[in-house]
Amino acid sequence: MNLEKLVAVSGMSGIFRMSANRGNGLIIEDIKTGKKSFASARKHQFTPLESIAIYTDDGDSVELRKVFSQMLDQLEDNPPVAVNAVAEELHDYFADILPNYDRVKVHTGDIKKVIKWFTFLQQEGLLMASAAEEDASETNTEENA
Repeated sequence: MNLEKLVAVSGMSGIFRMSANRGNGLIIEDIKTGKKSFASARKHQFTPLESIAIYTDDGDSVELRKVFSQMLDQLEDNPPVAVNAVAEELHDYFADILPNYDRVKVHTGDIKKVIKWFTFLQQEGLLMASAAEEDASETNTEENA
């Protein structure tokens, strides 16, 4: 699953694709419309999705890519709950996806954001293509070993 060029931008809802890096900000592309715009580093903070991880109760963390992969694997049997669901439902769903997530450090808002991002990326077809690419790269790695 390739989250390399995808970023979350503070003050702007959604996920964007980074088109270019400037000294004073980023040129970002809206994934739905393809419209590009400049986001100033003075006004916004940028978080690449590939750098996000979820805390686990063993003191470690799990990459967002792996969490999305688990969600994708369980999509048919255990679809994501609605983002506006009760906090208990959200935590129960997340416990099914990542049983050892840290219930103290991972807040309800974090779970909502993960579900919202997953749903958006899945609807846009970005997770399916990435999963196929990941399978191909794992196969190549195994063949080369």
